[in-house]
Amino acid sequence: MNITPISNDQIQVPRAQNAKDISPGEAHSKFADNLKMAIENVNQTQGGSNNMTKALANGEIDDLHEVMIASEKASVTMQTTIEMRNKVVEAYKEIMRMQV
Repeated sequence: MNITPISNDQIQVPRAQNAKDISPGEAHSKFADNLKMAIENVNQTQGGSNNMTKALANGEIDDLHEVMIASEKASVTMQTTIEMRNKVVEAYKEIMRMQV
């Protein structure tokens, strides 16, 4: 088995915009849109897992492995979302404790 290294041409890194190029309103809007898309993705993953579990229980799906993989993906995305929320709340509390 040959392993080929990853070259710089294969890696696509989005360029960060200069802070001067974007207004606070635009930054707020982009952040809100990204957050909304991430939460919708978690919701879709959870819904897909629930649908597959119901289909397995009804005998419509025979592949237990696919159902378990979908369930684990949903679990991991939910746990990641919860941990991110916890970190945001922790950062907010830390900022509120700062003396001005």
